[in-house]
Amino acid sequence: MESVSQVNVTHIEAAEYDGRSCNHCSERPTLAKDHHHLSELQGSTKLVGVQVVLILAYSTIILFGVVGNALVIYVVYKFKTLRTVTNFFIVNLAVSDLFMNTLCLPFTLVYTLYGEWKFGRLLCFMLPCAQGMAVHVSTITLNIIALDRHRSIVYHLETKMSKDMCAVVIASTWAVGALLASPLAIFREYGTLDLSPGTTMEVCAEEWPGSSMDGTVYSISMLVVQYGLPLAVNSFAYIRIWSMLKKHISPEGRNDRHSRRRKTTKMLVTVVVVFAVAWLPFHAFQLAIDIDSSVLDMKDFKLLFTVFHIVAMCSTFANPILYGWMNTNYRNAFRTVCKFDWHFNCRPRTAMTRPIRRGVAVCSDFKATHV
Repeated sequence: MESVSQVNVTHIEAAEYDGRSCNHCSERPTLAKDHHHLSELQGSTKLVGVQVVLILAYSTIILFGVVGNALVIYVVYKFKTLRTVTNFFIVNLAVSDLFMNTLCLPFTLVYTLYGEWKFGRLLCFMLPCAQGMAVHVSTITLNIIALDRHRSIVYHLETKMSKDMCAVVIASTWAVGALLASPLAIFREYGTLDLSPGTTMEVCAEEWPGSSMDGTVYSISMLVVQYGLPLAVNSFAYIRIWSMLKKHISPEGRNDRHSRRRKTTKMLVTVVVVFAVAWLPFHAFQLAIDIDSSVLDMKDFKLLFTVFHIVAMCSTFANPILYGWMNTNYRNAFRTVCKFDWHFNCRPRTAMTRPIRRGVAVCSDFKATHV
């Protein structure tokens, strides 16, 4: 694929531009050699019915993602018993998902509906980097959670990570994420594409200093870093954890601690599986584009890419649902917040404790030291 010859040009000839990714969470701009071909490539996304469905889909994901992840952050802040190291990492995951909900979805929807960049020069350089950083933080955090549990369960290390160290690790995830995503801001171009006399289009695209192969190499490298490597690390860690937990089941049954570990591990494995399944079509299609640029010329390329993007973004609201479904602690906390029951009772139930009214969460269902 050819790239534009100047950085930050005012006008770009359509014949000089093949198009690379417009933003990290969005599809690559299907800019063609002429205005007629461009209209053909936009295809189904210009149909009113399709646009209504896309607006509803993106709006639903944004609503559930923002509410769900904000709720996760709030309950960990509100209830001291949830302030554990693992839950702090889960909060970090929720923050990165919130970034994707607010920085990816609205802008991608507008780009899809209008078919061009509408957000100006500054956001052209800032948004792709912020979006890429959020995706990297999500994958790195999933790995950290898996490795931390692997350390404590497989190697029986009772010494837990301190909260200060946890803060350092979380800050490091954002620093590494920003570093990995920085090429999306550095090698970037904003300009105006001349489609025909009197017709122009704003473009925001990658601009690599060498050949177009540089962009392809970066894209494939990020596929490995964002998907392949994290999936391998998570699979290795959780397979070993699951094997270790199965070995320690006694004929008389497992103790409470073992049971909690098993349930928490099952929940976290499900989070990783949902992430892997949701992002697989998106990454597979992106890989197909990197291998064969003629995929960009498919009539419904833009619609296909948008559908795969929607599926991938579903992972941003799936986690809070999984926590509420599979984890008693989060479920009780969510119920308490939703019912505005600010008298959340966290006293351990003992023989001397007075009976607690029905409907009020009790500490026996809300373990302070486990996720």
